[in-house]
Amino acid sequence: MKSFFITLLLLTAYVSFSQEFTMDLDLRDRFEYRHGFSTLFPDNTEPAAFVRQRARLKLGYVSKLLEIKLSVQDVSTWGDTRQILPSDGNDSFMLFEAWAKIYLNDYWAIQAGRQPISYDNQRILGGLDWAMQGRTHDALLVRYDKESLKGDLGFAFNQVGEPINGNDYDITGFFSYKTMQYAYLSKKWDKTVVSFLFLNNGFQAYADSANTITDGVYNRQTTGLYFSAPTGDFTFKGFGYYQSGKASQDTDLSAYDLGLEVAFSPNKTVFAAGMELLSGTDQAGDDRNRSFFPLYGTNHAFNGYMDYFYVGNHANNVGLNDYYLSTTFKPGKSNSLKMAVHYFMSNADIIGTDDRDLGTEIDLVYTHKINKNVKTQVGYSHMFATDQMSAIKGGTTNENTNNWAWVQLFVNPRLFTHNLKGEEE
Repeated sequence: MKSFFITLLLLTAYVSFSQEFTMDLDLRDRFEYRHGFSTLFPDNTEPAAFVRQRARLKLGYVSKLLEIKLSVQDVSTWGDTRQILPSDGNDSFMLFEAWAKIYLNDYWAIQAGRQPISYDNQRILGGLDWAMQGRTHDALLVRYDKESLKGDLGFAFNQVGEPINGNDYDITGFFSYKTMQYAYLSKKWDKTVVSFLFLNNGFQAYADSANTITDGVYNRQTTGLYFSAPTGDFTFKGFGYYQSGKASQDTDLSAYDLGLEVAFSPNKTVFAAGMELLSGTDQAGDDRNRSFFPLYGTNHAFNGYMDYFYVGNHANNVGLNDYYLSTTFKPGKSNSLKMAVHYFMSNADIIGTDDRDLGTEIDLVYTHKINKNVKTQVGYSHMFATDQMSAIKGGTTNENTNNWAWVQLFVNPRLFTHNLKGEEE
């Protein structure tokens, strides 16, 4: 028995070579005051205020041949569970990540499990870290990485439970898909990056209007390019995506999303000017849906921080032309102030008017880094909406004040690191 334990100890020590174990904490608290956030503020209504919290514990393992990430989190609102309740009544604890990356050789790897999928500027696929819950996918990735060339193939097949028969998938909302396949390719020349994405999503189709009899899937494709090209003090970024297939099982889809930004960075200040054009559907009707859906990206980072044109608001809507200017000042290593102005227009026609002006939004964000593990942010946004904004927001008046303020605390320490050096078979 003694020799058995000695042998086990030696084996454990051997396989532990070239490994790193880490434990990280992601804790954030955000106070928000909402008086017209995401939509126009109605008459005879009180503003909302609350504190939202995320506590995420992340465990990591890295070796020459294997990488593993496991993270769990609790997302809650302060006070949503009564005092001395023996269990958390809001059902807010969840598995955020659980994936393994298996290195087949120096260039190829397979990554499988629940994982964030994020590329480029995160317009189509992103981690959505602004939302406390974040965004992940249950997927299998085949990955290639050699010097300046990277490529991924992704596959997902979603199911409810462990059925004996059938493949019905009744989870809906926020473009929850039944199947997903995608191909991503990125090439880097010096500091310039160009990438290509093809994404196909299959959604559950039904044979009856009550959505009780399933009938295969209908598919939506997103295809496009992204580039980033720094040169001197300037950086040029742009993207173009086209969506085809089906907007719903009975409606054809033909839509586009085009974006271009130029940034100038003298010293510690960044000046940027840009535009994004998301196609829309005329309110008078069309032979197909022409509204672009920015599916699974980090949508809060685009089209103003007040989320008036967040992903759900694009469905069957008139689209958006967003023209913006921004400035980021960095007076010190630990402080920055960003100011942005967005001018919004509808991309398609609005019934009853030739005017496409939707309004102007102003965003201010101040960031202060307290130390390497702690930072704070303070934000304020104001929407100056027009009558046309009222028309696409269900007729809610645009005469009321529409603003939003927030304060956020980030605490992100590494709690534990353990390294064992050596060779690994």
